[in-house]
Parts: sequence; structure tokens; C-alpha cells
Amino acid sequence: MTQHPCRHCGATLQHTVIDLGHQPPSNAYLRPEQLALPEITYPLQVFVCSSCWLVQLPAHAAAEELFTADYAYFSSTSSSWCAHAERFVAAAVERLALGPQSQVVELASNDGYLLQYVQQRGIPCLGIEPTAATAEAARAKGITTIERFFGVALAAELEPADLVVANNVLAHVPDINDFVAGIARLLKHQGRASIECPHLLRLLAGNQFDTIYHEHYSYLSLQVVQRIAAAAGLVVVDVEPLPTHGGSLRIWLAHQGAAEPTAAVESLLAAEAAAGLETLEAYAGFQQRAEAAKHGLLEFLLQAKRDGRRVLGYGAAAKGNTLLNYAGIRADLLPAVADRAPSKQGKLLPGSHIPVISPEELAAQDPDALLVLPWNLIDELRQQLPGYELVTAIPELRHD
Repeated sequence: MTQHPCRHCGATLQHTVIDLGHQPPSNAYLRPEQLALPEITYPLQVFVCSSCWLVQLPAHAAAEELFTADYAYFSSTSSSWCAHAERFVAAAVERLALGPQSQVVELASNDGYLLQYVQQRGIPCLGIEPTAATAEAARAKGITTIERFFGVALAAELEPADLVVANNVLAHVPDINDFVAGIARLLKHQGRASIECPHLLRLLAGNQFDTIYHEHYSYLSLQVVQRIAAAAGLVVVDVEPLPTHGGSLRIWLAHQGAAEPTAAVESLLAAEAAAGLETLEAYAGFQQRAEAAKHGLLEFLLQAKRDGRRVLGYGAAAKGNTLLNYAGIRADLLPAVADRAPSKQGKLLPGSHIPVISPEELAAQDPDALLVLPWNLIDELRQQLPGYELVTAIPELRHD
């Protein structure tokens, strides 16, 4: 049996949290002509390190294999996510007194969904984004973007920043120590870093196993982020729970000695301790809950097919690909999935090979129900999809 070292402390990983089988990378959408070629799959087995308690997926695939030039996720596709970014920029500008003399750097800046609001305020900014298609989209908005992976080496080449933003990227880096050390190198002495990441506590409580995929190397608690930050000379000075992505944290970091932690930090650390996140008992039963959700979805789709009801999917999200492949769902049960992103339309989902269609094509097919794969956007989609029966499978099957 292959032994994997913990990506933070190096201890051998011995305890499985959940095993979702072998799956292709969840953002590796296929063009029709690629169906004749072999499709690579990797183990999707998550471990917890009993030395430092980082929950993690071994790096079976290199970041360069997952975040390719034609990476299909564009942040601006979600209007609610852009609104979230705009609110953050307004609050950060006030909190840190940012202005024309400041420097803001966003790591994994995608298509400029956030920095566009920094730029509109006349504040100098820079995006770091390794995927070519999204970086080019950001440049089209006038945002200077460096097309590289971030770490200490790149940080050493850049001007120091007053604010470093890292939204939904800390979980995506295989060398998490180098990434956080890079933030420390990039940050001015009195600067702040704002990191948003899905919260492990919410993942477990909400049975969010579908948020596990190969691009997510780590599943983070505040306790663990605090530990990793300290190793890089940073301290957690504030934390804000967020509703995004099913429950996330916005974690504020500063250089040690630059600020004192707020009461919110101690409060959340106490909640994590009460949940036993640094005990093996916290992870017991997760596999069984995932299996129950899978079976519930299969029963719904099979019964719909028996009844002659047509169910289509909505939202070709990475989390949806994890769910569909774990459940073994193919086009016989879910003939198509609609998505607003032109970059995904006309392609096929990895593994399941279900076609991705436009919302207009979906409307023309007049389905009886829609399986919403990005369940975290259900409130937004209720507004966009009036009149449809909406179904979600996480944490369990629900009809809207």
C-alpha cells in the first residue's frame, strides 16, 4: 500500500476520512472528439493527519495537470459571487484605508471578478493566475495579470502588498507551506492577507462530500490554518464565517506582532474544539452519510425514469462531477446538464460524459425537474429558474 506524507508536517497519513473511488479531475471537461481517447482517473480518497490534523487529498495529479490552459471555471459566471467580491472590496478598502498609494495583490485572481472592483476605485492591483483562459479574460478588463503559480519564489519578485487576497485557493495548492510562506514574503509589515476557504466544520456537518475533488488538496479548519500560518511567521487576527460555498471562513492574517487576535478567533477555535475536529471521532460516519445521499439520488432518478418524467441537470459544477461520478450516473438517467458558461457548453462532463447544454437548450427541452448540482447557489437559481421543480442531493435529497 502506498504511503503518503502529510503536506504540512510530513507525518505518514494513516487515517481515511472518506473514499469516493477513482474519478477524473472534476474540471477536465471533454470535447466530443476526446471520447475516443483514454480518460485518466485518480483515487479520490481523503486522509486526516493525526499529527497536525490537516485533512487532505494526496497530490495524485500535479497542479499543472489540473489547472490547464483551457481551465473552464470563470468566476464571473456567478452574479452572486461577483456581488460577494464587490462587498468585500468595499469593506476592505474601509478597514485598511486603502487608496491610490496602496498595492493589492490577488492570488488565483481568475478572470478579474474581484480586482475589477479594486481597479474601479483607483487602487493599484495585480492578479496572479496560472490558467491562460481566465488570465486573458482578466487582461481584457485591463487588469495586469501574471500567469504563474504562486509561492515564495514569485513573491520575492513582486513589490510588497498592503492587502493580499486569496479566495478559494489555499485548498487548491499542493505545497501549502510554500504558498503561505509566499504570502508572508509578499505582505508589508503592517499589511493584511484575507483568505477565504470552505470550512471543514461545515463540510462535515452538511455532508458536503461533493466538494471533494482533485483540485482541492486540503480541507481546512481554523485550527490548522492557524498552525500553518504560524510556521510562516503569520498570525490569525480575525475570522468571519461566510455562507459562500456551503459555509466558508474569511481568515485575516498579519505578521506576528503586528496585531492582536479578535474575540471572533477564540470563539471559532472553541467551536472547532467542541466539534472534536482534532479527534478521529469527528470523521466517523462520514462515508456512510455520503453513501446514503448517493442512494437517495439514484432512487429519485430511477423512479423518475420509471414514471416517464424527464430530469435534466443545472450547473456543470466541479462538485456536481464528484457527485455524478461517485453515484455512477450517466446520460441514461440524466440526459444533459445546462450551464451558463460558454466555455463548458458543447462539451461533456468528465467521467459521466453527460452533454453540457445552454440554458436556452434546456428550456426548449421543457424538463419536468432540474437536479441543481451547485446546491450552494440554490437561492440565486430560484430567481433564474422560476417555474421549475428544483432538486438538490446534498446533504440529502430535497425538492424545492
